[in-house]
Amino acid sequence: MTTKNFWRGVLPALTTPFQADGSVDHDFLARHVKIMMEAGCTGIVALGSLGETATLTSEEKQAVLATTVKAAGSSGTVLSGVAALATAEAVRAARMAEEVGCGGLMVLPPYVYSTDWREMKAHMSAVIAATRLPCMLYNNPIAYRTDFLPEQVAELAAEHTNLVAIKESSADIRRIAAIRALIAERLQILVGVDDIIVEGIAAGATGWVAGLVAAFPRESVALYQLAMQGKTEQATRLYHWFLPLLRLDTVPKFVQLIKLTQEMVGMGASRVRAPRLELAGAEREAAVRIILHAIDTRPTLT
Repeated sequence: MTTKNFWRGVLPALTTPFQADGSVDHDFLARHVKIMMEAGCTGIVALGSLGETATLTSEEKQAVLATTVKAAGSSGTVLSGVAALATAEAVRAARMAEEVGCGGLMVLPPYVYSTDWREMKAHMSAVIAATRLPCMLYNNPIAYRTDFLPEQVAELAAEHTNLVAIKESSADIRRIAAIRALIAERLQILVGVDDIIVEGIAAGATGWVAGLVAAFPRESVALYQLAMQGKTEQATRLYHWFLPLLRLDTVPKFVQLIKLTQEMVGMGASRVRAPRLELAGAEREAAVRIILHAIDTRPTLT
């Protein structure tokens, strides 16, 4: 496992590939991890929302993490998403990820249950305190109906030294500056919404938990690096090409859309696990047009 600062870079929120019979395709998963690492990603986030983790059994989750950790090897750090209905279940998931060899955790609020700060803080604190691994708080009020306000983020950071980062997915770019104003550089801030990555870096973010990187890894890494280096003109050109694809990460069927994109560029299959269904009809046709245009106009990277 690498010791470099993996928070400063592109971390794919990896999809979970399925075979025709619905089982996890571990052979492709391993290949996909290696492709991401070879493109310059600094780590892998497994078992996130994009990884359809809510549809996986405990045994499948452990196996996915084991495959991912082995494939990443010394090239990058693997973070496991930790989300559950019950706090005790989330604690078990955190400890399992540490035992399998993950280098960090991405800690989500409980599925379904959205509550007040007292209860939410107790849940998040229990998970973070259950492990020695560095943890990243995942704030996504759009998806999970729980919004970790900057003051609450600062409170958790003050009480847990192993809380070292936040994946900020509120889509409110002002949050980055608000967190920085309260706790300066105490936490690494990673953008979690693909279509505000350039704005997020300009506001002070240091990393990107990315979705479309699963299909376009070299372009994602190049965009991140250009933005971090302040090469505005080059970043803007690449960003404008990429934006129609990046916006596929911001809608309810983002899993289906990103997996379809992977399939169309020869980097995976569009299979998803029920209750999700593959895109069909006009919905699929609209997505195909966006993806084909991106493929046809794909820029040459230097």
